[in-house]
Amino acid sequence: MAEPTIRELLAKLAERDERIAALEKENLLLQQKVDALVRKIFGSSSEAFHPNQPDLFGFTPEAEAQEAGKVCASFSGEASREKSDRRERAARIPEDLPIEEIVIDPLEVQAEPEAFKYIGAEVSEQLDYTPGAFRKVRTVRRKYVAREVEDAKPVIAPLPPKLQDGCLAAPGLLANIAVSRFVDHLPFYRQEQIFKTRYGVHIPRQNMVRWMEMIADRLEPVYNEISDAVLGGDYIQMDETPIRYLDPGNGKTQIGYLWVTGKPGGDNVFRWRTTRAAQCVKDILPPTFKGILQTDAYAAYGSFAKTRPEVTMAGCMAHARRKFYQAREQKPGVANFILCHIAALYRVEASLRKRKAGSMLREADRASASRPILARLGRALKILKPRFMPQSNMGKAITYAQSIWPSLQVYLTAGRVEIDNNLIENAIRPSAVGKRNWLFIGGAEAGKKTAILYTIVESCRRRGIDPLAYLHDVLTRLPRYTNHTVHELTPENWAEARAASRKTYAAAA
Repeated sequence: MAEPTIRELLAKLAERDERIAALEKENLLLQQKVDALVRKIFGSSSEAFHPNQPDLFGFTPEAEAQEAGKVCASFSGEASREKSDRRERAARIPEDLPIEEIVIDPLEVQAEPEAFKYIGAEVSEQLDYTPGAFRKVRTVRRKYVAREVEDAKPVIAPLPPKLQDGCLAAPGLLANIAVSRFVDHLPFYRQEQIFKTRYGVHIPRQNMVRWMEMIADRLEPVYNEISDAVLGGDYIQMDETPIRYLDPGNGKTQIGYLWVTGKPGGDNVFRWRTTRAAQCVKDILPPTFKGILQTDAYAAYGSFAKTRPEVTMAGCMAHARRKFYQAREQKPGVANFILCHIAALYRVEASLRKRKAGSMLREADRASASRPILARLGRALKILKPRFMPQSNMGKAITYAQSIWPSLQVYLTAGRVEIDNNLIENAIRPSAVGKRNWLFIGGAEAGKKTAILYTIVESCRRRGIDPLAYLHDVLTRLPRYTNHTVHELTPENWAEARAASRKTYAAAA
């Protein structure tokens, strides 16, 4: 057998070097995936970013590093001020709480009070709490008969209207169960245990489920009023989150979705669908909707936009930022350079919120302050893209940002539009906490009931309304309302009526 020539050996060496380089790239990508998985499972979920890191300027594309330094320095000062403000906050006792006063005299004074003269007192305060208690509400309708009328028929007052005849639970109990489930995220079985062990009252969880279905049905007209107000505008944010539900046919759980549409500054509406298909977006948004739809980059929204040219898609800067944050370990200098620019964009938004700026002022400030930052960032991404493998974390982050770049700039020229979709994600967050506790909901039909009640309590949360007080009052009054007057019971109108009533009372006093 002939000995290989030098050319053949060099060719084999070159082939081996290529193979080694390919394996090194593959190993790097796999290591990044492992690191990301470890962070997801064991690490902090926070995306807190500290711009004043030593390796901040490990990358400075062209002459833009100096500008990035100014951006980061100003943002760092803002962050430190916010941290200082947080330290100044402390728990306090509200001034309007009822007071239970305990007076303690020294033992020697108690034994011989006439021998001492009162000269003052030292006062200390604590915040206490008394848990709720069950009570039996007995309605007694007394019967009467006319004295002077022979064979008169007895008279009796009619029963007050109820949500459902024969329902054991009064509005206060129904409201408490609903808030415990959809605000405090307590599964029904845990509520059953609490009622039994702490109060000696046994309420089977099956009863609670039926009661929640019942009040969801009764509150659906209120839910529809909220939905009409959200979908009637020209700017909507949208997102979706998975929730498992029981499939009665095979006893297993399937994945359904709560789709959320929101109006910044207004309400968020939850809708239940058993799929995540693009058709869901078409079904949820009315054919009459024209304006701006702000979402993440999920393909269903893009498919919807292609069929509706009258709808403009706005992107989410927070999603783009998240991907660069995840790429920090690969190239911290590059990631920090990009994150500093994004932080500067958010600093502009924070200033606008602090000044309670209107649409026109937001457009003006964004044109002068945000547009140049976004332009620099766009140029930097073009320079950076060839330097990273498409499969790397940084490569994916750059590709993602560039794929939605036109939609990320929509907010610059539309003052009513937010920089990101965080408001709608914040609305979804309570349901994410809840499903970790109760794992799944009942059958597919239960999804609709869940969506109604989440919409109601989320509307209360956004307005700072106590959902327990709201539901107790509304469930008490609801049987007396018609389809023409039910709009008065939305959390928005309920809060306005309460505020007006307080002003009237204060003026009369």
